[in-house]
Amino acid sequence: MTLRFLDRALLIGDTLVCADLHLGRAETSAVEAPIGDGGDARDRLESLCDAVDPETVVLAGDILHAFETVPRGVQRRMEEIHECVTAAGAALVVLKGNHDTMLDRVWDGSVTDHHHLDAETVAVHGHEEPPVGASRYVLGHDHPAIEIEGQRYPCFLQGPGGPDEATVVVLPAFNRFTSGVVINQLHARAFQSPLVVDTDVLEPIVRDETAGETLRFPQLGAFRDQLSGQ
Repeated sequence: MTLRFLDRALLIGDTLVCADLHLGRAETSAVEAPIGDGGDARDRLESLCDAVDPETVVLAGDILHAFETVPRGVQRRMEEIHECVTAAGAALVVLKGNHDTMLDRVWDGSVTDHHHLDAETVAVHGHEEPPVGASRYVLGHDHPAIEIEGQRYPCFLQGPGGPDEATVVVLPAFNRFTSGVVINQLHARAFQSPLVVDTDVLEPIVRDETAGETLRFPQLGAFRDQLSGQ
């Protein structure tokens, strides 16, 4: 099934997938957020739904950025996201991530640890071994970004770098307040997800919304020196 790379989100068939919304991050950060992270996530998700008209929207984990308390306003943001998806005529699927220990405080719908996107593809958050086998996994968790000529860009990673030679597609964090983890020099052992077992074969993909272009780079193992300016 064809993949379409969007603004920090992935369209596979008629399903839109995004991960790591981290609602409440701005409120819990010591640094003043340049944007309201919850409202921004809702607005961009609404724009994506308008653009691609999905039948299903999957939030692939780490919807919250909270372990002990839920910041004020986060429940309303979650309600607004649900309303946005429903207004688009889509079903909302919520996957639990490692930050979502208090998700039941803001979401009374069903929650699962995986979702089949097609016959061969499973969406998970990516923080633990997948509960089911697949030939392709779509995941978040690691917030990949790439640095080119001193500029940092959120990026996708795609390739046969998963367990048992499964393909993985790692999504950038949907929350724009999350700066991302620069992958230029990272090897698999530095990734938090057990699903990333070989980074050298993964291709970085950057979506440039301003130019309307999807920029694809060679496999990371062959491109590390160029990316680092060495």
